[in-house]
Order: sequence, then C-alpha cells, then structure tokens
Amino acid sequence: MAAAPVIELQDICMRFEHNVIHQDLNLSVAQGEIVSLVGGSGSGKTTVLRQILGLQRPTSGSVRVFGEDIARISAQQMQALRQRWGVLFQQGALFSSLTAFENVAQPLRELRTLPPDLIRDTVLLKLGMVELSPADAAKMPADLSGGMVKRVALARALALEPELLFLDEPTAGLDPDMSETFVALIRTLHRELKLTVLMVTHDLDTLLALSSRIAVLADKRVIISAAPAAVVAFEHPFIKEFFLGARGRRALAALETSPLSGPLPEGEGENGSPENKTLPVPNQ
Repeated sequence: MAAAPVIELQDICMRFEHNVIHQDLNLSVAQGEIVSLVGGSGSGKTTVLRQILGLQRPTSGSVRVFGEDIARISAQQMQALRQRWGVLFQQGALFSSLTAFENVAQPLRELRTLPPDLIRDTVLLKLGMVELSPADAAKMPADLSGGMVKRVALARALALEPELLFLDEPTAGLDPDMSETFVALIRTLHRELKLTVLMVTHDLDTLLALSSRIAVLADKRVIISAAPAAVVAFEHPFIKEFFLGARGRRALAALETSPLSGPLPEGEGENGSPENKTLPVPNQ
C-alpha cells in the first residue's frame, strides 16, 4: 500500500468576490520529493503556499498535510503540525534587531521547554549545517551578505528538525556563483536530513537543478505535475514561453554541463524512484 502524500490538495477552488484564482486545482507531494511550483504572474503560487501553511482557506476543496485536513483540526493540533515543517521566506525575513544566533534560536525558545545550553548547542549545530561559523552567529543581519542571510534563514527553518521544508524563491537576489552554492547546500541537506521539499521559484537554473517533479500552475489549475523532462515536452503556451524561450534554452544547456546535473540520489524521483534529470535541449 502506497504511503499517503505529505501534502495533498484536492479540488481546490479559490475566489475573491467574482475573481476566480483557482478552479479544480489538485496537487500532491510524496515523502522525499522536491516538488517545484511554477506559474506566471498572478497564477496564485503564493496563494497555494499560504493555503498549505494554513494562513488562508480556499473557497472549497481540501488541504491535507501529513494526512490532516487543516480546516478541521484544532488550533493546538495546527500548532503541533507547524512544528513538523520549516519555511525559508523569499528575502530571509530575519529579525533585524536580533543576531544570527538569536534568529535561529527564536523557534526553539518559543517551545518554552528547552534549557539554554541545549538551545545554544542546537543553534550552533544548525548554523554549522549551513556552513556558518560561531563567529557568524554574533553578526547582525545588516552585517551579513545576501548569501549569509539565506543561510541563517535556512538554519532557522531547520531549527525544529522538520520533516517538510517550504522554500519561497530560495535563490532570489543571489549572484550565479552564490546561487549554485546554495542549490548544492539544499541538495545535500535534502539528502542527509531526508526532507520533503515544496519550492516556489521562477529561477530556471534552480528549478532544473533541484526538482524531482515540477507542478505548473496555468489556466487556474495545475496543468501538469511531472518530472522535468516531461514538463518541458508538454504542449502549452506558458511552458513554451517559460522553458523554451532564450532564457530557458540557456538554462537547459547549462544543466547538461553543470556538476549539479545527472541522476538524483535514490528516493528523490517521483514515487520515491531515482529520476534521471538529463533534459533534452531544444534545437536553436
């Protein structure tokens, strides 16, 4: 018997007065996958993310996370559920008045059950996992580079040892070298911590380097959710523009020679199977 999806959206409809954002939207994320959600401006990617996080309720349909219908559970159950996931926000969203150490410590202190020594050791461990030193822990966000801000924010997202990680534009604002390094870090953490990841991104390099599946939002629903090669081959105007324009061709060509290309580690493909990510580069 197949395991239940970690995330499952069924027949989602979202309306704001007479404006229909989503209609008959379905999406599932299996354990161990990295699923990327892409779509054009106004397609409702952020709305989907907010619904999964329990910050916004759809007009109709169900949202299940770890098998729980989040519209039907108590506030206490919802709080327990939130401790099983971490969120990396687009710009890091660090508290500007707190040091890097204090930012990562914040979710641990909110538990109100951990002694200071354990919090200190856990924070330094998480910062070390994202390749930051104890000296970096004392820095204020204003003194951190863009890449370091992302790493601190990622360490905070991992502070409670989540099973599920949400990434909102994880490489936005990073230069190409820093972006590639951050992508490699996410791949390593995904493999070593056995994370399930849902990522929202418009960056093609990040998308193609990380995704075991890509879910495409268009026409108010998910038009395809499949391995990258199948998505690129899918006939739809948005996919043609997004993946097969000049920018998309460059990203596909770069993936062929990137050290991040090639087969994903075992268990990262769709339904837990290895997935070869070599993609056909369209003719120029």
